[in-house]
Parts: sequence; C-alpha cells; structure tokens
Amino acid sequence: MRDSRYLAMTFRALSEPRQAALLEYAEYLASKEQAEVAAKPPSEPLPIPRPAEENVVKAIQRLTETYPMLERKLVFHEASSQMTRHLIHGVKAADAIDELERIFARHYELHREKLEQDESSRQPELAAPTEQDDQHLT
Repeated sequence: MRDSRYLAMTFRALSEPRQAALLEYAEYLASKEQAEVAAKPPSEPLPIPRPAEENVVKAIQRLTETYPMLERKLVFHEASSQMTRHLIHGVKAADAIDELERIFARHYELHREKLEQDESSRQPELAAPTEQDDQHLT
C-alpha cells in the first residue's frame, strides 16, 4: 500500500512526457509479466480424454499434450519401449496405451514430489523459541 502511494506521488511530480514514458514502461512490464505467466506450462495435467480408438503414436502425442510440465527426455525412453513392445513383440495397442498412461502418471507424481521438495527446501524451518528468546521478551 505504501509503495503504491509513493509511486502515485512520484508519478504526479513528473512532467507530462515523463509520465507518458513511465506509463509506457509499466505497460511493457505488465505485458512481459503476462507473457511469462502464459509461457509456463500448467501445473496440473490437461483434461484430454482418451479416444475409444487410438494408436500408440497418437496416445504418446495425447499424453505429451496432457502432461506438458514433464521433461520429454525422461518419459520418452519408457514410452519408446512401449512402442517397441507393441510393434515388435505384438502387445495389443490398448495394453501398451494403458501402460503409457501409467508411465506418464508416475512421472507426473515424481514431478510433483520434486516440486514439493524444492518448495520445502526454500522455506526456512521455524525454530522453537529458546530460553534466550524468552529472556528478551521479558
């Protein structure tokens, strides 16, 4: 709140051309902020339904779109092994797709766990008050 009052007071103290320049810069920063937010992949899987008839390649494409937050390199090794199982070993497409669904879901859970660990490591732990703290309070 204090910052906005200071900004308004500073803005009013500027000449008209400098006020216009400041507004242009603020609009530039706001658009940059919006672009950065839009560029971030969603944190939750997208609700893309599985079609009744789907081949393994289309399933991989759909799951990649469903889970855009996942690093493709990490998932594609396992996904390609399912493609191999289907094409070379004759595993039914539906069975390979079921396994692909499990693979992507597992990688998503690992991704979430990593984010939670990263978040908790950034937050300092609250320490229990010590006797010294109690003495300073009295």
